[in-house]
Amino acid sequence: MEEALALAKEAAACGEVPVGAVVVYRDQVIGRGRNRRESAQTALAHAELEAIHQACQYMGSWRLRGCILYVTLEPCPMCAGAIANAQIDTVVYGLDDPQAGCAGTAANVFALPYVHAPEVYRGLCEGECRALLRGFFQGLRGKGRDGRPSGGCLNKKR
Repeated sequence: MEEALALAKEAAACGEVPVGAVVVYRDQVIGRGRNRRESAQTALAHAELEAIHQACQYMGSWRLRGCILYVTLEPCPMCAGAIANAQIDTVVYGLDDPQAGCAGTAANVFALPYVHAPEVYRGLCEGECRALLRGFFQGLRGKGRDGRPSGGCLNKKR
């Protein structure tokens, strides 16, 4: 989770909602991701999707059995669907998302009659995840959207 938090901080520094994710297989990080929606101007640039994409490339398969996804914020419906489709065994996240969290808070995509449902653990590093998100959004309220950093982060990969 420490690496996911570092990626979330990197996202915040680039003016993105601070969410970071890593996929781990046999104690090795095989996929990393952070939010890039603003810099990439696509709704698909979520941290989980980026980490899952890299992990699939590493594994040479769309199936990520035996993998654990660590993410700083509860997955949204799109990301929860990708997690289920990738057949990730375990999801560990830091902070519940009462508005869009689909691992059991606002809804539970994993409870649908589907082929795969991961084990879900919540609350790892919750305080740090909460402080990061809270600080980011407080900063936005103080500056307005035009005050967000721009450029310089679009092609920055980790």
